[in-house]
Amino acid sequence: MQREGDNMTGLRRRNRAAVLTALKSSGGLSRKRLASLLNLTPAAMTKIAAELISEGLVYEDGAMPSDGAGRREIILRLKTDSFCTLGFSIGLRKAILSAVRTDGEVLLAESVALPVKAPAQETVRMLCDRMTALVRTNGIDPKTILGVGIAVRGVIGADKRTVKSSFDALDTEDFPICDRFEAHTGYPAVLSNNVRALLSAQMFLSDEPAAESTFFLRCESGIGAALSQNGEILEGDRRQCAEIGHIPVIRRGGRPCHCGKSGCLETVASPAAIREIAQEAFSEARTPLLFRLANGDREAVTTALVLDAARGGDAGASLIVDRAAEALSDALKSAVYLIDPGRIVLYGSVFEHPYFLSKLKAEMDVGVDAAHAVPMEKSRFNGQLEARAAGLLYTIDFYRNGGIRE
Repeated sequence: MQREGDNMTGLRRRNRAAVLTALKSSGGLSRKRLASLLNLTPAAMTKIAAELISEGLVYEDGAMPSDGAGRREIILRLKTDSFCTLGFSIGLRKAILSAVRTDGEVLLAESVALPVKAPAQETVRMLCDRMTALVRTNGIDPKTILGVGIAVRGVIGADKRTVKSSFDALDTEDFPICDRFEAHTGYPAVLSNNVRALLSAQMFLSDEPAAESTFFLRCESGIGAALSQNGEILEGDRRQCAEIGHIPVIRRGGRPCHCGKSGCLETVASPAAIREIAQEAFSEARTPLLFRLANGDREAVTTALVLDAARGGDAGASLIVDRAAEALSDALKSAVYLIDPGRIVLYGSVFEHPYFLSKLKAEMDVGVDAAHAVPMEKSRFNGQLEARAAGLLYTIDFYRNGGIRE
């Protein structure tokens, strides 16, 4: 049974959350305008503002210009330099540690190498120990840390605190990762899939009007995606919504994938796959320009070099890149027809290369009628979200909880 006090506590949280959200989206509003916007009484708004100011979450920033007589309205703004969050982003072969202010400014960031199938317990302990040292070295007051955000590749449990499978990033399944980080850091923790964390950060930092739905495609080492609808990120019944990278595109004889299957899109169209396939084809006869760019060294081949060789007219490299762009566009077009998103956002260093981006855009036009020509654009935060996303997970949760520290 829900008691009256529970109802009042929930109402207080919602009202505080609404005020914080309105201040973030607007940049600043007066008490009067906030009360009108959120349908709050002046007394309720005054009380909420007083609480938020006393807690260091909001500050008064001068008065609004006034055309008439009477008291001028004082502007309230979010105070974003009071608190920060810690971020742990765990991927295949590396983790990114960060501390991020509540406006997304990065206070510290460090990449830590990990082995494939890193031992989960020892890895959490090692990352927390390293974070403690970084916090101390960078002069961050532990009292200003609100909590911990964790972003992990793979599938998150229904409880949103457990990693069901990390696709070989960690050595175990059904790992209670939030419990472990909370025990080691002493701060509350929240968890998300890594690509959904990137989309959360994109949405939090963007001041653009939100489309009804956004299909967010990340191509870095592998391929991942996330989908938002009306400002909320969709997860699906099994928390695997938009797992586009693991759509099977080769029926038989495909390359093995870290997810345990073979022939996934990721094994054909990801930047890592482009590099690996080019290394297999590498020779002076088959990839002459790439051979020269890499000085004849197969191990020196990178995705960027393959793209440069393709742009320069290397037929072997062009074939590899063109096939990757075609496979990726086919998967994206399927998503367009199935989901009908308002826009597609591309995230990853591969989209900074004009050859690959132009090939992908050209392939997206093939076989698509005008009604399904969805706007596709690079993220304006391309390359900037990895150090922000995990930490911002906790900031987003904190604001949604009304800025109440528990």
